[in-house]
Amino acid sequence: MQKSEITPALVRRLLVAQFPQWADLPITRVELDGWDNTTFRLGDDLSVRLPSGDGYSVQAAKEHQWLPVLAPQLPLAIPRAVALGTPSDVFSRPWSVRGWLHGEPATQERVPDLDHFARDLARFLRELYRIDARGGPGAGLHSWFRGAPLTTWDGQTRAAVAALDGTIDGRAALDTWEHALAERFNGPPLWVHGDIAGSNLLVADGELVAVLDFGCCAVGDPGCDLAIAWTFFDAVTRRAFRTTLDVDDATWARGRGWALWKALTELDRYREPPSDGLVSWVRMGWRFPPERVIEEVLSEA
Repeated sequence: MQKSEITPALVRRLLVAQFPQWADLPITRVELDGWDNTTFRLGDDLSVRLPSGDGYSVQAAKEHQWLPVLAPQLPLAIPRAVALGTPSDVFSRPWSVRGWLHGEPATQERVPDLDHFARDLARFLRELYRIDARGGPGAGLHSWFRGAPLTTWDGQTRAAVAALDGTIDGRAALDTWEHALAERFNGPPLWVHGDIAGSNLLVADGELVAVLDFGCCAVGDPGCDLAIAWTFFDAVTRRAFRTTLDVDDATWARGRGWALWKALTELDRYREPPSDGLVSWVRMGWRFPPERVIEEVLSEA
């Protein structure tokens, strides 16, 4: 089933069959819901998330298991696991009902004090990394290799650099990438969110109030969570983020590598703007287009 086929009518059928207590509530599509899942608001206080492809199916059960473990130990709200739907003839993948979190995705216009926002996000991640990771899901396909070694993306990154020859400083990009690869993660595995981006950070009255979408969470290398330092923050607020998070040089270098990989592949993949005008970097909640992200990453060389 394709993402476009996941509709309010489908959600209604699922609720009638599996959770009839909620079947009469209004169902409203969430406009900015990414790729991994299709999300609907259910009434005032609930949401429904359905994996958009088979590759994302394992995330529903993972979140249902671990969100209740993580939530009491974090300084900001995260989704509340309410119910787990089972595959059926109506929809062949597991799906979930979550508590609705109030707020709007973080954008430059909604965050008047970017320094304060950067420090609040760093404090959230700092607490996430302190949670006991024993027994947590090791990084792998379920997390789209967030938390795994950067070497996972070596071939893709080098191919993107070659394809973008003349558009970017390829030599500087490869030097930065190879430096990131060399700074291997040698610490104990930590909990990682896996998809820290503006679209997954909710703000209210300019304050960071919640963190969404733990579908890519895993236990591994936290470097993947640092890409937002270059996709959302400028040089000044990037320093505030790093200082508050208090990460070592090696982790910071791997974070640069993650940001570089993502920006290179986005720039290579989307040479022409989509017909609906909503380019992927906007959908992900980046403040900057991939060209600017690459410039920011390379400026620290």
